[in-house]
Amino acid sequence: MLWRRKATVGGVDQRAKEAYFTASQGQLIWARFKGNRTAMIAAWALVLMILMGLFAPFLSPYDPTIAGRDVTYENGPPQIPRFWDENGFSIRPFIYATERERSIKTNFRWVITENRDKRHYLQFFVRGWDYRLFGLIPGNLHLFGVDGGGQIHLFGTDASGKDIFGRTLHAIWTSLAVGTLGVLISFVLALVIGGVAGYFGGWIDSVLQMITDAIRTVPSIPLFMAIAAFIPDTWSSETRFFFISIILGLIGWPTLARRIRTHLLTERTQEYVLAAELCGASPGHIIRRHLLPSFTSYIIVDLMISFPYMVRSETALSFIGLGLKDPVNSLGALMQNVSKADVLLNYQWYFIPVIFFVALVLAFVFVGDGLRDAADPYSDTKR
Repeated sequence: MLWRRKATVGGVDQRAKEAYFTASQGQLIWARFKGNRTAMIAAWALVLMILMGLFAPFLSPYDPTIAGRDVTYENGPPQIPRFWDENGFSIRPFIYATERERSIKTNFRWVITENRDKRHYLQFFVRGWDYRLFGLIPGNLHLFGVDGGGQIHLFGTDASGKDIFGRTLHAIWTSLAVGTLGVLISFVLALVIGGVAGYFGGWIDSVLQMITDAIRTVPSIPLFMAIAAFIPDTWSSETRFFFISIILGLIGWPTLARRIRTHLLTERTQEYVLAAELCGASPGHIIRRHLLPSFTSYIIVDLMISFPYMVRSETALSFIGLGLKDPVNSLGALMQNVSKADVLLNYQWYFIPVIFFVALVLAFVFVGDGLRDAADPYSDTKR
């Protein structure tokens, strides 16, 4: 019996070893990535935030633009649904009705008070403002709302009465879209310029490296200020969005291009490259089908790490007033309001989008770090 148990264990170990040595590179990277608990938690958080951004119109009970503002709840604090109070327990979650009046205690500021005798009950899958999911699918169904003609603001409202919860979800999507477009542009430029420079070398490499160094030496802040002065005020929010994305992509490719060039300079002398050349393969075919695939895992890792820098750049531009502005909802545009002293003293819920921005950047960083560790699945080194 003991021998059979040992044989079984030995068979399992043998199958595990065979699976390890016959696994593809992608399978080995995934197995190593799953062993990194921090990276897995960050990956789940990143997926959650991406889904929140994708389905922001469905999750937002009210239009995040000025058209959906609540004029009776300007600068209102977050409303948290509850199940019980001094009036008793309720199976359905509810919030209180609110009243708005000026108070002499706050120098005649508007003060919002709760009417604890009147409840608004939470409802799911309610009809509301019209939207287009993914910009294509029309609809007006929303995840939640309240009855009785009231409104619920989970993250509170801003000075104009716009729902911060809905604005935050749409801002996540906008920042991710800007980062994705910027990364794609920089990715294509890096592949083309780095691949050509690394494969051909010589004077072509020298010219391309001079261009790369020139792009790297351009100071970002004066460049962005010049761009902001160039952008006309008559441009629509969509035009400004694409222009900012293109600019971020055009200045974000040199680092990846240098890494690709360095890899190709060492790989172009390998025997499999010589064999492809003797078979009559063109330089483009050799770079695309032989050289770049040998560097795929590192390219993926570099792209993942580039995302938080793109998102951070867009946020920084919008925060200082050089990027996206209202009515576009971006994390940087929302963070413009937190720089005011009055917000810090009286309206702390304005900082909720900052929490999502920090969480988004950290999730990208931890996932990128986990992919970087998993990119060499044959290494036993633990970082």
